[in-house]
Amino acid sequence: MSRLSETLREAIEEEVATGKLAPGTHLDEIELARRFGVSRTPIREALSLLAGEGMVDIRPRRGAVVAQITPQRLVEMFEVMAELEAMCARLAARRMGPAELDALEQAHEGCRSTAQKLDSDGYFYANEHFHHAIYVASHNSFLSDQAHALQRRLRPYRRLQLRVRNRLAKSFEEHQAVLDALRDGDADRAVAAIRSHVMVQGERFNDLLAGLSQLEAQAQRAEPAPPALADAPSA
Repeated sequence: MSRLSETLREAIEEEVATGKLAPGTHLDEIELARRFGVSRTPIREALSLLAGEGMVDIRPRRGAVVAQITPQRLVEMFEVMAELEAMCARLAARRMGPAELDALEQAHEGCRSTAQKLDSDGYFYANEHFHHAIYVASHNSFLSDQAHALQRRLRPYRRLQLRVRNRLAKSFEEHQAVLDALRDGDADRAVAAIRSHVMVQGERFNDLLAGLSQLEAQAQRAEPAPPALADAPSA
């Protein structure tokens, strides 16, 4: 795969994460090539990369479509995400050094700034930096890679969660609990705090379902109408 294909993959993935391309949206190669000013070949390669990550489905006679995840599957993915991050936090509590703790604290301040501004999009990226800092501090590259991979697949849905009223302030409080535990080197407390932070249950599950319904409606509005059938020749 070329560097251009990788750049296009990142750009399309970002549009999925931001909701510009909702789950179920058809990804037309010609339209994407025109929009990005490239040929269809790197677009096709980028879509193939995204399909390998599970973010795009390649369907017969329909082409590429932004992957749709059922609510049950989504909850299962968040359960695994919570356990991966719990493992990262447990290791980070034992292994992180002063520089890594400083990086985590800086990421936390980035979250504070965007939360105070009620900037859910800005908080989304600051939140990613916070979690990535914990992955790095685990000093386990395989675990970090797995956490990154699942985190990428969940990006559109994690972003949805942050748009729920008062979620930014609550998320920041949860980050504070994780940071305090890691600063104290308390692995059990860090695990409990981050697992609770990531898990989707109760009211958060209902909020996520509501967000999914909005995404589905958005995808249906964006779906192009099928071409009209040509009139049959008269007998």
